[in-house]
Formats: sequence, structure tokens, C-alpha cells
Amino acid sequence: MDKSQINQALKELREKSPKRNFSQSIDIIFLLKDIDMKKNENRIDTYIVLPNSIGRKVKICGLVDQQLVNISKKTFDHTIVLEEFKNISKEKKIIRKLAKDYDFFVAQANIMSQVATTFGKILGPKKKMPNPKAGCVVPGTIPSLDPIVQKLNNTIKLYSGSEKAVKICVGKEAMKDEELTDNIIAVYNFLLTKLPQEKQNIKDIILKFTMGPIYKIGKGMK
Repeated sequence: MDKSQINQALKELREKSPKRNFSQSIDIIFLLKDIDMKKNENRIDTYIVLPNSIGRKVKICGLVDQQLVNISKKTFDHTIVLEEFKNISKEKKIIRKLAKDYDFFVAQANIMSQVATTFGKILGPKKKMPNPKAGCVVPGTIPSLDPIVQKLNNTIKLYSGSEKAVKICVGKEAMKDEELTDNIIAVYNFLLTKLPQEKQNIKDIILKFTMGPIYKIGKGMK
């Protein structure tokens, strides 16, 4: 897959997708083959930092102790302090709403056991637990959380489960084609490193707007 194929796909999608009164998300879907996704070792569950953001600011919730409470409140969209965990643990509706409202949860490393006890049963199945792979577990001595926000705004999760497909949002319709192309190539190259036979494990690559037709890269509109 090269830039010319992606540029052609984006051009046709823009021309042939119905116009909406909002900037649609652009998804890339990798259909896989010759790989048993029921085996845990073949499943994909990781993060990638893209060259560009996906066109929206992510919402981040901090789960911290007194060491980081001030910079967390200054930096993140919402902060929950350790002292609040006990009461929140009794309010499952609140935790479910937090899971829905926030893209990432960043936790202070030395209170991760309390974070797991309080939030794990709900955030875990939703793949929202603070994850060191995404840089979401931080030391209590960190001087600034701004770099975490900058990184997470460009971070997406690659997840397959047991399905032979990986679907990722790579940006918004309002973004420049160059930015979208760079994101798509970054995802493609990274995914290859996670597949045992690399390109041979990819059956089709589909690009689509949220509410538009699909484009099979290398094969055209469908």
C-alpha cells in the first residue's frame, strides 16, 4: 500500500460520499486471513502514536493521590483523588458514566492497586484501564503532565479480539489528505509488525467515512 493508492481512495470517498453537516470520522478496516484469532498470541491489543491527531481532542481523567492532584486538575479534563475512591466504588453508575465520557484514564503508579480495586470491573472490560503501553501510568514525581496529553491526542488503540478484523479511526473528514495519509501508512506499517506473516495475513483494506460507502484500497469503490 502506497501513498498514491491512499490518495486515490480519499479522493473517491470525498467525491462519492453523501455530504453531511458534520465532519465525519474516517475509518480503516483491515480484514485478516490465514490467522487464528482465537489464539491469544495472535490477538492484537496495543497502542500506536500517530504522526497526526485524529481530528479531535481526547478527554482524559486523572486518578491520582495528593502528590499529583494540583497538576492533574490543571492539565486533565477531570481528576479523581484517592480519597474519593471509597465513595465512588459504591456508585457503579458514576464509574460507567466516566468510562463513557473519557477516552483515557491516567493513574499514579503507586496507587494502581486501589485504581484496579475501585474501577477495574468496569474500566477493564471496556479497555479503559490506565495502561503503561499508552503511557497512562505515571510516577508521583512527574514534573508535568502536558507531554502525556500531547502524546494521547495522537494515540489510538489497535484491538482485534477474536475477530479477523481490525478497525481504527484515523482522522476526520475535515483533515488534510496528507495528514490522513500519514496516519494510515503509520497504522499499516505498525500492524504488519503484529502479524506473523505480515502482508500475507491481510485479505482486504477498507477505507470509509462514518456514513459513506466503502473503498477497498487497490480495488476501488464497493
